[in-house]
Amino acid sequence: MSQCQIWVRHHLCCSFQIPTLAASLFQLGRCRSVKEFEKLNRIGEGTYGIVYRARDTQTDEIVALKKVRMDKEKDGIPISSLREITLLLRLRHPNIVELKEVVVGNHLERCVVSCRVDALHPVSGPPQVKCILLQVLRGLQYLHRSFIIHRDLKVSNLLMTDKGCVKTADFGLARAYGVPVKPMTPKVVTLWYRAPELLLGTTTQTTSIDMWAVGCILAELLAHKPLLPGTSEIHQIDLIVQLLGTPSENIWPGFSKLPLAGQYSLRKQPYNNLKHKFPWLSEAGLRLLNFLFMYDPKKRATAGDCLESSYFKEKPLPCEPELMPTFPHHRNKRAAPAATEGQSKRCRP
Repeated sequence: MSQCQIWVRHHLCCSFQIPTLAASLFQLGRCRSVKEFEKLNRIGEGTYGIVYRARDTQTDEIVALKKVRMDKEKDGIPISSLREITLLLRLRHPNIVELKEVVVGNHLERCVVSCRVDALHPVSGPPQVKCILLQVLRGLQYLHRSFIIHRDLKVSNLLMTDKGCVKTADFGLARAYGVPVKPMTPKVVTLWYRAPELLLGTTTQTTSIDMWAVGCILAELLAHKPLLPGTSEIHQIDLIVQLLGTPSENIWPGFSKLPLAGQYSLRKQPYNNLKHKFPWLSEAGLRLLNFLFMYDPKKRATAGDCLESSYFKEKPLPCEPELMPTFPHHRNKRAAPAATEGQSKRCRP
């Protein structure tokens, strides 16, 4: 048994009491060294780590390599990373990033290796937008049926394979949920994608917070820029009100009883401006956006609802994943010396 396995086993079983995670990690085999992977380029960076595209020098496979941030950790792996590993070991779906193994570096920083992916590329039109969103929704439907809330959906957490398969990544904030729903901190989800109930302090979180984020993702893909780029929580709430109108007890029962509802003086804005914001969008597209942006979480669209939307059945139809713009294969090569129309199919992993 390698030293890193001994350390992980002790850390997980004794410190965090997650024996199932320890057992699952052992099933993955020994912890290989991060030196066995050649970094190609950086895909993205988040609160909990940096993600690179890399080559497995043993198999020549192109993978995503996540370096876990250890800056403030004195006692081992951050709890967010343990949760992410725990969940990813459970999940298997074409549109969810797959955990392949855990590798170790010089200072026991942990890297999570997943499938062949790159950052999501800019899209050029409705067929590509629909193709991406369908795949996000399929992965999310699977996730929610598995009683997991992602809690940090955003465009930068969507990755794409070289075959156009979109995969939701970064499960550092994800949580399993059940009945009754247990209180959770509202300080989750990147601000621009954060649902109004979170901004108003609710501790009751359901899959509806992910669906609000899906609405923000759809709008961002359509407009090629973030829909609600707030600079603070107060500003974020104000941007939502400007777009959707002022919430009230009539449209959102229980709104006035939310912990922070009395602390904000919301502007009086009686209109929904989504149609003004997206004048070119079809009626079906606007209905879908409105369904995702319902103030009342109980009335907000589910992933299953969205998959049945007529938006995906009207022309232009979603393109096939294989027709999505992907990273050129020359980027998979080792670095040179210093001198020198149909309904979208389900993608394959």
